[in-house]
Amino acid sequence: MRTLTLTLTPSPTASLPIAFLRRPSATDRKFCLALRRAALRSLHAELVLYPKPGLVSPIDTGSHDDMNAVTFMRSLFSLRRYFSDVTQAGIDAMPFSHLRGLGIEAEARMLTATQGVNTHRGAIFCLGLLCAVTGACRAQGASLTAENIQAMLVKRWGDDLLTHTQTGAGNSHGLKVAAMHAVGGAREEAAQGFPSVFNIALPALRSTLAAGRSLEEARIDALFSLMAHINDTNVYYRGGVAGANIVKCEALRFLALGGTAQANWHCNATRIHKRFVELRLSPGGAADLLAATCLLHEVILEYQY
Repeated sequence: MRTLTLTLTPSPTASLPIAFLRRPSATDRKFCLALRRAALRSLHAELVLYPKPGLVSPIDTGSHDDMNAVTFMRSLFSLRRYFSDVTQAGIDAMPFSHLRGLGIEAEARMLTATQGVNTHRGAIFCLGLLCAVTGACRAQGASLTAENIQAMLVKRWGDDLLTHTQTGAGNSHGLKVAAMHAVGGAREEAAQGFPSVFNIALPALRSTLAAGRSLEEARIDALFSLMAHINDTNVYYRGGVAGANIVKCEALRFLALGGTAQANWHCNATRIHKRFVELRLSPGGAADLLAATCLLHEVILEYQY
Protein backbone atom coordinates (compact mmCIF):
# COMPACT_ATOMS: atom_id res chain seq x y z
CA MET A 1 0.00 0.00 0.00
CA ARG A 2 1.06 3.56 -0.53
CA THR A 3 1.67 5.39 2.72
CA LEU A 4 1.71 9.05 3.69
CA THR A 5 3.21 10.86 6.64
CA LEU A 6 0.22 13.15 7.13
CA THR A 7 -2.62 12.43 9.53
CA LEU A 8 -5.77 14.31 8.62
CA THR A 9 -8.37 15.57 11.08
CA PRO A 10 -11.65 17.21 10.13
CA SER A 11 -12.40 20.81 11.05
CA PRO A 12 -15.90 21.79 12.22
CA THR A 13 -18.03 23.71 9.74
CA ALA A 14 -18.99 26.18 12.44
CA SER A 15 -15.46 27.58 12.48
CA LEU A 16 -15.33 28.28 8.74
CA PRO A 17 -14.56 31.87 7.67
CA ILE A 18 -17.28 33.96 6.09
CA ALA A 19 -15.47 33.63 2.73
CA PHE A 20 -16.33 29.93 2.61
CA LEU A 21 -19.98 30.61 3.28
CA ARG A 22 -20.18 32.99 0.32
CA ARG A 23 -21.58 31.41 -2.84
CA PRO A 24 -18.77 30.77 -5.35
CA SER A 25 -18.98 32.75 -8.57
CA ALA A 26 -19.72 31.05 -11.87
CA THR A 27 -16.14 31.82 -12.96
CA ASP A 28 -14.72 30.19 -9.84
CA ARG A 29 -16.91 27.12 -10.29
CA LYS A 30 -15.75 26.76 -13.88
CA PHE A 31 -12.11 27.03 -12.86
CA CYS A 32 -12.55 24.51 -10.01
CA LEU A 33 -14.14 22.00 -12.38
CA ALA A 34 -11.34 22.50 -14.91
CA LEU A 35 -8.71 21.92 -12.23
CA ARG A 36 -10.59 18.85 -11.00
CA ARG A 37 -10.44 17.38 -14.49
CA ALA A 38 -6.73 18.19 -14.72
CA ALA A 39 -6.05 16.45 -11.39
CA LEU A 40 -7.97 13.35 -12.47
CA ARG A 41 -6.12 13.29 -15.80
CA SER A 42 -2.83 13.49 -13.92
CA LEU A 43 -3.72 10.54 -11.70
CA HIS A 44 -4.82 8.57 -14.74
CA ALA A 45 -1.58 9.45 -16.56
CA GLU A 46 0.43 8.08 -13.65
CA LEU A 47 -1.68 4.93 -13.51
CA VAL A 48 -1.39 4.00 -17.20
CA LEU A 49 2.33 4.75 -17.50
CA TYR A 50 4.47 1.65 -18.15
CA PRO A 51 7.05 0.32 -17.43
CA LYS A 52 6.82 1.84 -13.97
CA PRO A 53 9.10 -0.12 -11.60
CA GLY A 54 7.18 -1.97 -8.90
CA LEU A 55 4.00 0.02 -9.41
CA VAL A 56 0.46 -0.83 -10.50
CA SER A 57 -0.48 -0.28 -14.14
CA PRO A 58 -3.03 -1.78 -16.56
CA ILE A 59 -0.29 -4.25 -17.58
CA ASP A 60 0.22 -5.81 -14.14
CA THR A 61 -0.09 -5.15 -10.41
CA GLY A 62 3.60 -4.56 -9.81
CA SER A 63 4.69 -5.41 -6.27
CA HIS A 64 1.11 -5.38 -4.97
CA ASP A 65 -1.30 -8.21 -4.21
CA ASP A 66 -4.12 -6.07 -2.80
CA MET A 67 -4.77 -3.65 -5.67
CA ASN A 68 -4.91 -3.42 -9.45
CA ALA A 69 -5.73 -0.85 -12.12
CA VAL A 70 -9.47 -1.25 -11.51
CA THR A 71 -8.94 -0.47 -7.81
CA PHE A 72 -7.13 2.72 -8.79
CA MET A 73 -9.87 3.75 -11.19
CA ARG A 74 -12.51 3.32 -8.49
CA SER A 75 -10.37 5.39 -6.15
CA LEU A 76 -9.75 8.03 -8.78
CA PHE A 77 -13.44 8.61 -9.45
CA SER A 78 -14.18 8.81 -5.73
CA LEU A 79 -11.92 11.89 -5.55
CA ARG A 80 -13.73 14.02 -8.12
CA ARG A 81 -15.53 16.25 -5.65
CA TYR A 82 -12.45 16.64 -3.49
CA PHE A 83 -10.29 18.29 -6.12
CA SER A 84 -12.88 20.95 -6.98
CA ASP A 85 -13.66 21.56 -3.29
CA VAL A 86 -10.02 21.97 -2.30
CA THR A 87 -9.43 24.34 -5.24
CA GLN A 88 -12.34 26.47 -4.04
CA ALA A 89 -10.88 26.37 -0.53
CA GLY A 90 -7.68 27.87 -1.93
CA ILE A 91 -9.62 30.58 -3.72
CA ASP A 92 -11.42 31.38 -0.47
CA ALA A 93 -8.15 31.57 1.52
CA MET A 94 -9.22 28.80 3.85
CA PRO A 95 -6.93 27.81 6.74
CA PHE A 96 -4.83 24.66 6.66
CA SER A 97 -7.16 23.00 9.16
CA HIS A 98 -9.94 23.17 6.59
CA LEU A 99 -7.77 21.60 3.92
CA ARG A 100 -7.09 18.76 6.36
CA GLY A 101 -10.80 18.33 6.87
CA LEU A 102 -11.44 18.07 3.15
CA GLY A 103 -8.56 15.59 2.90
CA ILE A 104 -9.88 13.24 5.55
CA GLU A 105 -13.31 13.25 3.93
CA ALA A 106 -11.69 12.39 0.59
CA GLU A 107 -9.67 9.63 2.21
CA ALA A 108 -12.83 8.13 3.69
CA ARG A 109 -14.51 8.13 0.27
CA MET A 110 -11.40 6.53 -1.25
CA LEU A 111 -11.36 3.73 1.32
CA THR A 112 -15.05 3.08 0.76
CA ALA A 113 -14.54 2.89 -3.01
CA THR A 114 -11.57 0.54 -2.69
CA GLN A 115 -12.93 -1.54 0.21
CA GLY A 116 -10.18 -0.38 2.52
CA VAL A 117 -7.20 -0.32 0.14
CA ASN A 118 -4.96 2.75 0.32
CA THR A 119 -4.44 3.72 -3.31
CA HIS A 120 -4.29 7.53 -3.30
CA ARG A 121 -3.60 8.80 0.21
CA GLY A 122 -0.39 10.47 -0.92
CA ALA A 123 -2.10 11.94 -3.97
CA ILE A 124 -4.90 13.35 -1.82
CA PHE A 125 -2.25 15.30 0.06
CA CYS A 126 0.10 16.30 -2.78
CA LEU A 127 -2.39 17.05 -5.53
CA GLY A 128 -4.85 18.52 -3.05
CA LEU A 129 -2.28 21.09 -1.90
CA LEU A 130 -1.38 21.93 -5.49
CA CYS A 131 -5.04 22.45 -6.35
CA ALA A 132 -5.52 24.67 -3.29
CA VAL A 133 -2.45 26.79 -3.97
CA THR A 134 -3.40 27.13 -7.63
CA GLY A 135 -6.76 28.45 -6.49
CA ALA A 136 -5.02 30.85 -4.11
CA CYS A 137 -2.79 32.17 -6.91
CA ARG A 138 -5.79 32.69 -9.15
CA ALA A 139 -7.70 34.54 -6.43
CA GLN A 140 -4.79 36.95 -6.03
CA GLY A 141 -4.38 37.46 -9.76
CA ALA A 142 -0.93 35.85 -9.85
CA SER A 143 0.23 34.26 -13.09
CA LEU A 144 0.26 30.48 -12.73
CA THR A 145 3.98 29.94 -13.21
CA ALA A 146 5.99 27.32 -11.33
CA GLU A 147 7.75 30.06 -9.37
CA ASN A 148 4.52 31.75 -8.28
CA ILE A 149 2.79 28.51 -7.32
CA GLN A 150 5.74 27.31 -5.24
CA ALA A 151 6.16 30.68 -3.53
CA MET A 152 2.44 30.88 -2.73
CA LEU A 153 2.44 27.40 -1.21
CA VAL A 154 5.26 28.29 1.19
CA LYS A 155 3.76 31.69 1.98
CA ARG A 156 0.18 30.55 2.52
CA TRP A 157 0.57 27.20 4.30
CA GLY A 158 4.32 26.66 4.81
CA ASP A 159 4.26 27.48 8.53
CA ASP A 160 1.26 25.21 9.12
CA LEU A 161 2.94 22.38 7.25
CA LEU A 162 6.18 22.87 9.16
CA THR A 163 4.33 22.88 12.48
CA HIS A 164 2.44 19.76 11.49
CA THR A 165 5.74 18.11 10.56
CA GLN A 166 7.35 19.01 13.88
CA THR A 167 4.45 17.71 15.95
CA GLY A 168 4.84 14.24 14.42
CA ALA A 169 1.13 13.62 14.97
CA GLY A 170 -0.29 10.45 13.53
CA ASN A 171 0.39 6.75 13.36
CA SER A 172 0.83 5.98 9.65
CA HIS A 173 3.43 3.65 8.18
CA GLY A 174 5.08 6.68 6.63
CA LEU A 175 5.51 8.43 9.96
CA LYS A 176 6.94 5.32 11.60
CA VAL A 177 9.38 4.78 8.73
CA ALA A 178 10.43 8.43 8.69
CA ALA A 179 11.20 8.30 12.40
CA MET A 180 12.98 4.95 12.23
CA HIS A 181 15.25 5.88 9.32
CA ALA A 182 15.49 9.64 9.95
CA VAL A 183 14.16 10.49 6.49
CA GLY A 184 11.65 13.10 5.42
CA GLY A 185 8.23 12.42 3.98
CA ALA A 186 5.32 14.13 2.26
CA ARG A 187 4.84 16.78 4.94
CA GLU A 188 8.48 17.85 4.84
CA GLU A 189 8.29 18.01 1.04
CA ALA A 190 5.19 20.20 1.18
CA ALA A 191 6.58 22.53 3.87
CA GLN A 192 9.58 23.21 1.64
CA GLY A 193 7.38 23.85 -1.39
CA PHE A 194 7.68 20.40 -2.99
CA PRO A 195 11.29 20.84 -4.18
CA SER A 196 11.33 17.36 -5.72
CA VAL A 197 8.43 18.35 -7.99
CA PHE A 198 9.50 21.89 -8.87
CA ASN A 199 13.29 21.41 -8.92
CA ILE A 200 13.72 17.80 -10.07
CA ALA A 201 10.73 16.20 -11.77
CA LEU A 202 9.32 19.18 -13.66
CA PRO A 203 12.73 20.16 -15.14
CA ALA A 204 13.32 16.52 -16.13
CA LEU A 205 9.95 16.33 -17.85
CA ARG A 206 10.52 19.62 -19.67
CA SER A 207 14.03 18.62 -20.73
CA THR A 208 12.80 15.42 -22.37
CA LEU A 209 10.01 17.27 -24.19
CA ALA A 210 12.47 19.95 -25.34
CA ALA A 211 14.65 17.17 -26.79
CA GLY A 212 11.73 16.16 -29.00
CA ARG A 213 10.70 12.99 -27.20
CA SER A 214 7.14 12.04 -26.27
CA LEU A 215 5.10 12.97 -23.21
CA GLU A 216 5.19 9.32 -22.14
CA GLU A 217 8.99 9.34 -22.26
CA ALA A 218 9.06 12.66 -20.41
CA ARG A 219 6.98 11.15 -17.62
CA ILE A 220 9.27 8.11 -17.41
CA ASP A 221 12.32 10.39 -17.07
CA ALA A 222 10.53 12.45 -14.43
CA LEU A 223 9.63 9.30 -12.47
CA PHE A 224 13.18 7.95 -12.53
CA SER A 225 14.51 11.37 -11.51
CA LEU A 226 12.21 11.26 -8.49
CA MET A 227 13.21 7.69 -7.60
CA ALA A 228 16.87 8.70 -7.80
CA HIS A 229 16.55 11.65 -5.43
CA ILE A 230 13.74 11.31 -2.88
CA ASN A 231 13.66 9.28 0.33
CA ASP A 232 10.51 7.32 -0.42
CA THR A 233 8.94 6.08 2.81
CA ASN A 234 6.98 3.49 0.81
CA VAL A 235 10.27 1.93 -0.28
CA TYR A 236 11.76 2.10 3.23
CA TYR A 237 8.64 0.44 4.63
CA ARG A 238 8.87 -2.49 2.24
CA GLY A 239 12.63 -2.84 1.77
CA GLY A 240 14.41 -0.90 4.50
CA VAL A 241 17.68 0.90 3.81
CA ALA A 242 18.86 -1.85 1.45
CA GLY A 243 15.72 -1.56 -0.65
CA ALA A 244 15.95 2.22 -0.75
CA ASN A 245 19.55 1.99 -1.96
CA ILE A 246 18.54 -0.44 -4.72
CA VAL A 247 15.82 1.92 -5.93
CA LYS A 248 18.14 4.91 -6.01
CA CYS A 249 21.01 3.02 -7.65
CA GLU A 250 18.82 1.54 -10.37
CA ALA A 251 17.23 4.93 -11.09
CA LEU A 252 20.60 6.71 -11.18
CA ARG A 253 22.00 4.09 -13.53
CA PHE A 254 19.00 4.40 -15.86
CA LEU A 255 19.44 8.18 -15.98
CA ALA A 256 23.22 7.95 -16.42
CA LEU A 257 22.65 5.84 -19.53
CA GLY A 258 20.54 8.63 -20.97
CA GLY A 259 17.09 7.88 -19.59
CA THR A 260 14.60 7.53 -22.42
CA ALA A 261 17.21 8.86 -24.86
CA GLN A 262 18.83 5.41 -24.85
CA ALA A 263 17.63 3.19 -27.69
CA ASN A 264 16.70 0.29 -25.40
CA TRP A 265 15.21 2.36 -22.59
CA HIS A 266 11.94 0.40 -22.56
CA CYS A 267 13.73 -2.94 -22.10
CA ASN A 268 15.94 -1.44 -19.41
CA ALA A 269 13.00 0.03 -17.51
CA THR A 270 11.12 -3.27 -17.82
CA ARG A 271 14.10 -5.13 -16.36
CA ILE A 272 14.12 -2.73 -13.38
CA HIS A 273 10.37 -3.20 -12.99
CA LYS A 274 10.75 -6.97 -12.83
CA ARG A 275 13.56 -6.68 -10.28
CA PHE A 276 11.47 -4.43 -8.05
CA VAL A 277 8.56 -6.87 -8.28
CA GLU A 278 10.84 -9.74 -7.23
CA LEU A 279 12.04 -7.69 -4.25
CA ARG A 280 8.50 -6.38 -3.50
CA LEU A 281 9.68 -2.77 -3.78
CA SER A 282 7.14 -0.09 -4.68
CA PRO A 283 8.13 3.60 -4.98
CA GLY A 284 4.61 4.87 -4.34
CA GLY A 285 5.82 8.21 -3.03
CA ALA A 286 7.59 8.87 -6.33
CA ALA A 287 4.39 7.89 -8.18
CA ASP A 288 2.34 10.41 -6.18
CA LEU A 289 4.89 13.14 -6.89
CA LEU A 290 4.87 12.20 -10.57
CA ALA A 291 1.10 12.75 -10.65
CA ALA A 292 1.67 16.11 -8.95
CA THR A 293 4.26 16.94 -11.62
CA CYS A 294 1.81 16.04 -14.38
CA LEU A 295 -0.79 18.33 -12.82
CA LEU A 296 1.66 21.19 -12.41
CA HIS A 297 2.84 20.84 -16.00
CA GLU A 298 -0.72 20.98 -17.35
CA VAL A 299 -1.72 23.92 -15.16
CA ILE A 300 1.29 25.96 -16.25
CA LEU A 301 0.70 25.23 -19.94
CA GLU A 302 -2.97 26.12 -19.69
CA TYR A 303 -3.03 29.08 -17.27
CA GLN A 304 0.42 30.67 -16.88
CA TYR A 305 -0.57 33.83 -18.78
